Amino acid sequence: MRSAIALFLPVLLAAVLPALPASAAPEPPSTPGLTVSGDEIRWTTATSMPLLDAGVEFWEGDRFLGRAQESANLRTYTLKAALKDPSAFQVRSAGKRLDVPEPPAAGLSVPELPALQPEAAVDPGTPGPYATSTGEYALDSIKLPEYAAPIEMEGVVVAPKGAPGKRPLVLFLHGRHYTCYSKSDPNRIAMNWPCPSGLTAVPSHKGYLKAQQLLASQGYLTVSISANGINAQDAMTADAGAQGRSSLVRHHLAQWADWASSGRGSAPAAVKSAPAADTSKVLLVGHSRGGEGVNRAATDSLTPPPGDTGFSGPVRWNIRGDVLIGPTIFGHNPAPDVPSVTFLPGCDGDVSDLQGQMFVDQTRGLSRGDAVHSALYMIGANHNYFNSEWTPGQAEAPASDDFWPGQQPDPLCTPGTATRLTADQQQTMGATYVAASTRLFLGRDQSVLPLLDGSGVRAPSADPARVLSHAIGADRKSLVVPDGATGVSGSARVCQQTSRDAAVGCSTSRSPHFVGFRGAVAQPERLSVAFKWSAAGQAGVVTPSAPVSLHGSSDLALRLAVPPNAAASRFGVSVTDHNGLRHALGSVSVTGLPGSDRTSSLWAQEVRVPLPKGVGRIASLELVPESASGEAWLIDAYGWEKGLVPVVPTRLARVDAAVTAVDEGDSGTQTHNIVVTATGNGTRVIRLFYTDPATKQPTTRLVTLKPGESRAEVPVTYTGNTRWSGDVRYPVSVLAISNAVVGSATGGLLVRNDDPAPEVTVTPVAGSVAEGGTLKWRLTLSEAVDSPVALFGTPVAPASGTELSTTDVNAEWLLRNSGEEALPSRPLSSTQLGVYALIQTGATTFEFEVPTIADTETEGEEQVRLKFEGISPTGTDFEVTGKVTEAA
Repeated sequence: MRSAIALFLPVLLAAVLPALPASAAPEPPSTPGLTVSGDEIRWTTATSMPLLDAGVEFWEGDRFLGRAQESANLRTYTLKAALKDPSAFQVRSAGKRLDVPEPPAAGLSVPELPALQPEAAVDPGTPGPYATSTGEYALDSIKLPEYAAPIEMEGVVVAPKGAPGKRPLVLFLHGRHYTCYSKSDPNRIAMNWPCPSGLTAVPSHKGYLKAQQLLASQGYLTVSISANGINAQDAMTADAGAQGRSSLVRHHLAQWADWASSGRGSAPAAVKSAPAADTSKVLLVGHSRGGEGVNRAATDSLTPPPGDTGFSGPVRWNIRGDVLIGPTIFGHNPAPDVPSVTFLPGCDGDVSDLQGQMFVDQTRGLSRGDAVHSALYMIGANHNYFNSEWTPGQAEAPASDDFWPGQQPDPLCTPGTATRLTADQQQTMGATYVAASTRLFLGRDQSVLPLLDGSGVRAPSADPARVLSHAIGADRKSLVVPDGATGVSGSARVCQQTSRDAAVGCSTSRSPHFVGFRGAVAQPERLSVAFKWSAAGQAGVVTPSAPVSLHGSSDLALRLAVPPNAAASRFGVSVTDHNGLRHALGSVSVTGLPGSDRTSSLWAQEVRVPLPKGVGRIASLELVPESASGEAWLIDAYGWEKGLVPVVPTRLARVDAAVTAVDEGDSGTQTHNIVVTATGNGTRVIRLFYTDPATKQPTTRLVTLKPGESRAEVPVTYTGNTRWSGDVRYPVSVLAISNAVVGSATGGLLVRNDDPAPEVTVTPVAGSVAEGGTLKWRLTLSEAVDSPVALFGTPVAPASGTELSTTDVNAEWLLRNSGEEALPSRPLSSTQLGVYALIQTGATTFEFEVPTIADTETEGEEQVRLKFEGISPTGTDFEVTGKVTEAA
């Protein structure tokens, strides 16, 4: 971990406002571990935190400040953003607080598991007829933009033996996990690449062997690729590594295309001994941030990205579908024309908001809607256990359960409860439903579709897991997808999914459907219909903007949610046609999913009623509750018919937010436009999110790009001077609303500092003390600057003499700066001690110290040697040596 020079660099595109002048700096914060200086926010924990794929986010109340960057030892998180009210500071990840202990669950009943669903006609979890072989390959590393260190090209191949002809290819991409660990010290993990001396790479890509072996036995060729180089460096990218992961996937697919043709003779042994790949049939499986990565690879394969992404070769493959396991989707930018199945783990403690639901919901209205997009809610599954290398007792490296470690027991998700899956059960379930998706997307085997499309059946191989499904697309016809023209009456109201205002919002409960786009002040297109009744029979009526024909549909399908743990709610369903005739269709029942106050269990279940023949164009939908009181939320409603329809990708426009860099200049105020680019010639509708240059407040704007228009612009004003400062970033984000797909969702303007850094001098204030004294040094800048000057010091063994030990310094100081206890006594250079020096904006001096304690042992003179490296700016390195003598 000592090689982590970029320990505290700010994340690339945090929501940044110009730095406050020194006179306007906030009052010192009260949050433990929080330091604010100008526009730099730093939060330090006493011990290392688990690495979170969902990221660590800084908020000021309900205002998103940005995604912070972790230090290599996973203890310090930094961000450049203007924090106006430190008392409102919060640290969150996927909606949950990290900076305060969660209160114990008060009076929660023990959730009950739903009954097992009927068995499906087929069981994709049954092994196939082929024996399998396993091998590995390691190719030359590749260079990608925004990544300083090269990225490894490694994969583990599991293939069927004796399978004839070319075989469909399934590629797995793991998520963001720590990259290095010590085989001798289980507490030593790091986010570096390559791994420094003494540390070993974590083999995250070997964690899907169970699924790979099942698929290979069924005749599929599989490879799981390593992405440690991405994981260690993606915190400095605008999109949290999505583009880098896409480029890595496409590099591997290009190799497999070569190995299936003229390049087979030069293929690695593990590839050459396997059947050749049929790259016209490719399925991508991505876990966590790997899910967002394979989604971007699918988008990039259909609509080439602008600029240099590190891969520019021809696309010689056809991605037939994506499987997304507990995925992130920070960009809310799914590939609408690539079929997908998304796993939503009910006990996910990492991506706990289950934002992967946006891979389903956010595809609506973007394209024709032919591609099926399925979500599977997996009760009792956590985030990590889908990967055996992230699972305690199975992993080579240290591993943990991700569900709220160290917190109060949870009635649903604590290991050992009846509702929580074991690691083996979860991995078997995962492999079974990956196999179902593979058969559907690569084999067009529609016998497995009922497992994925809300038909309410199960795969016995996955027992005792409870897996619920719903879907959109395929042979569905939209009846109600709530928008601004949707009418309601009775017990129904149109609600805003992402609003926290109870008067207009849908709910304050955690729901995958209501996850907001980070940094968005409003998302007016995100609507549902909320029902609330206080007596049976209080009907709610929903009226689409115009009557809709569902000709050819056999059923009416609703995606309907009720509160977690709610008793069964039954609704009578009827429609009224354009002639005013009312047709009673029957009734549906929905029971609340098992949930706790830590889970996102307000999830819509798919229910259906038959549509009789002869129903004309439908003018309204009516739900009549039979229970005495309750709540429900209608996400959407469709005419449904079994089976798939051909998916011909639409030539959708591609929209990208780019990062543009300019020099600050020495004087004057300048205005520069942030550019969002768009391809295509049709009418495209997008929504922009940015900071208003006049009010300095977050704002949003709907933009309609007419034929011939290829860009939208956001003006940014900044002022140059001759004082050194950190680079300042002004972000813009973009969402597709219709007739477009977004590649890079986050861009902005980078205003680069072009002034020389100040000189840093160090002077001993107390460079030699007796035991019990405090060693102290003063840092002095040659001039005042506009951003904090940050340095980080680590102990190294002195050139000669005895080194100060952990029992020679104040125990509280040691714990706060290393996360380690004093005992057993050991040299400071063997610990993870780090001394952070921060010269505040507008100041020119800072003092740092090492407090020692007196003891009764006769030790002679001892020394501590601290090596400091400049973090911001770099190039300000120095060393100090302090001496401690025996107490008088």
